[in-house]
This record gives sequence, structure tokens and C-alpha cells, in this order.
Amino acid sequence: MNAADLLYSQGFGTRRHCIALVEEGFFELNTLHGSDGLQLEIIKDPYTPVENWFTQDKDGPFKPAKGLEVLEGLHYTVEQVRWTYHCVAYVMLNKPIGIECSQKPSNWPSVYTLLPSPLRQRPRKGATPGIQAVGRLDQDTTGLLLLSDDGQFIHKMSSPRHHVPKIYEVTTEDPLEQNVCDQLMKGVQLKDEYELILAKSAQLTGEFTLRLTLTQGKYHQVKRMLAATGHKVTQLHRSQIGTLTIPAELKEGEWRWLSRNEIDALFRA
Repeated sequence: MNAADLLYSQGFGTRRHCIALVEEGFFELNTLHGSDGLQLEIIKDPYTPVENWFTQDKDGPFKPAKGLEVLEGLHYTVEQVRWTYHCVAYVMLNKPIGIECSQKPSNWPSVYTLLPSPLRQRPRKGATPGIQAVGRLDQDTTGLLLLSDDGQFIHKMSSPRHHVPKIYEVTTEDPLEQNVCDQLMKGVQLKDEYELILAKSAQLTGEFTLRLTLTQGKYHQVKRMLAATGHKVTQLHRSQIGTLTIPAELKEGEWRWLSRNEIDALFRA
């Protein structure tokens, strides 16, 4: 892979624009001069091969595309912003309130506006460019959101067939009692659903709060399940998917790449 193709694959614009970025000196590549930290060198030839110019990131993504794994972990900068090459993108985002998980939001800003343009422009064959949200959170729901351009991963995390557990912190308008958790565990009847919908677990965490674990992903499921018990949800936060939680340092509205270990664990969930 040459320098311009690398930038194109990572979402930095059209091929012509990527060639111009390199020719105008906006692309720096990590070199192998010593091991005392990241050392960058400006590359001005867009057709420069990059395979032998990087240091390996031991905590890189889990599942690179075949044939490109040699580049996984390559460090580079574009217009003085540091990036790491990822064959496939796996990202977590701490979603704030008042944001829609849609490419074409109706009333609120799109979650994709919280991401840098390269993540929104990564090329995908026969599909919408950029990384896509794995399922959706309502605009008034906060917490852990996964995004990726790996269709297999998106299906695995979204499909109810795989039963990936998701944990929600629920706050209700009225006080809760243990019988509400018992109902949720035994199953409640939702409108337009033929079978009872049940929680994997439900635990009271306060007078007005409970922790709910689900393995399905039905429309407005948490709110509908609590409504079936006679309670209105006033706050909803997704705190965990599989074994993955939001790190304390990741503030609302911020994102970061997932590590190899995190992605490996999600694929096993």
C-alpha cells in the first residue's frame, strides 16, 4: 500500500485529495529509527510504499482485513493530528443526552457529528461510507454506544439470536418495589409482541432506580417493559455491553478505539 492509498482507506477524502495531502507535506509517517518514542518523517511522494515504515501497536484492533494486517498499528499524522492505522474500525462512544443515532436526524444532532470526519468517510464497498452505530440509543438515553465498519461485528452485536447482554441503569418517576423486578424477570406482555418479553436480570439499586440486563434489542424495549409494570422511565443509561463498560476517563460525547482484547471479548460474548 502506498501513502495516498493509506489515507484514502482511512477516510481522509477522495484519492485525489489524499494525493494532494501527501504532496503538500501534510502527511508524516512513523519511522523505525530507534525505540525511544515516536519519530515522524514527512513523506511527499504519494506512491511511497509504507509497509516497512511503522512500529507495531501491541494493543491494536482485533481483526484486520486479510493481507493488510502487516500495517496494523502504524502511526502517522495528517495535518499534525496523530492517527493509528486500523484495517477495520471498532469504536466506543459515551453518548450524551439530546443526540440521535441516525445519519439523517429529525429533531436532534446526529451522533456522527461527535466523530472526526475520517471515521465518517471510511470507504465501504456497496454501503454507506464511514462507521455505523451498532443498534441505536434514543435521544434521551445516554451511555455506551459501539460503532464499526465491520458488518459481521455489527450483526453479531445487534442480532437477538446472539443474546449479547446489555446492562441499563433505569430511573423511574415513581418508587419501585421488588415485585417490579420479579415481573421483569418472569416476562411482561408488550403491545404487538406475541410472546412474553423478559429480562435476563433485574436488581433494585435505589428507591427509584434499578439495573436491568437484556439480551434482546427491541424498539424502546426498556421503556415499554417498565410501562408494562406501571412505571414511567425518566432517565436511562446503558452502562455495559457484554463485559465492556465505559472507562472513567471517557467523558460524555467522547470516543476512542477499542483494543484487541475488548473486541475479542465482544466477539466471544
